Amino acid sequence: MENKFLDAMMFRNACKEFDSTKKINEGDFNAILEMGRVSPSSFGFEPWKFAIIQNEGLREKLKAFSWGAQGQLPTASHFMIILARKKKGMIYSSDYIQHMLDYKQLPEDIKELYGQFYEKFQKEDFKLLESDRTLFDWATKQTYIALANMMTGAAYMGIDSCPIEGFDADMTEAFLKDELKIDTEEFGAAVMVAFGYRKDEEKREKSRQELETVTTWYD
Repeated sequence: MENKFLDAMMFRNACKEFDSTKKINEGDFNAILEMGRVSPSSFGFEPWKFAIIQNEGLREKLKAFSWGAQGQLPTASHFMIILARKKKGMIYSSDYIQHMLDYKQLPEDIKELYGQFYEKFQKEDFKLLESDRTLFDWATKQTYIALANMMTGAAYMGIDSCPIEGFDADMTEAFLKDELKIDTEEFGAAVMVAFGYRKDEEKREKSRQELETVTTWYD
């Protein structure tokens, strides 16, 4: 039986260089963004923001400290930095969390209980308050769900992508603050991702471990 989702997974490769003459149309890219927007996140708190860098001058500045994006930045149809919220927004007592609790339009007693669960989760279950970095890294994990959904969804539409962690985090933080005017007390760079159409039409076979190697059943 045909599995179109698995076909899309097999189609997707980390594209190192795109065909710069081919651009993703607005409707298709908005669909990719929507796939990110509706992605699941822990407690449903959506700790992400998607910054799309289309300006060539900004891309050139990024290139100086993004060693993993040298081929993608000049050629990608769309280039994105996925931001994750830091402690300021993600700690249980923050204005942002209160906003998200209100946004869910829960009954007051349920909202209070939900908030208590989240506080316990941070303090005791996952011990997320040990450092600011611990909480940021936890938020970053959520953004990778949106990242995966956008890349797989793009592949389903025949659009290529490449996730990128090859960048200097401190210099990227300065770029966010100085060039994009992003509040870096609220947000940090989680990961980058480029979208477009592959330049090389030759299909590369996936190199993955066998299913039996990565799977253990406990019946």
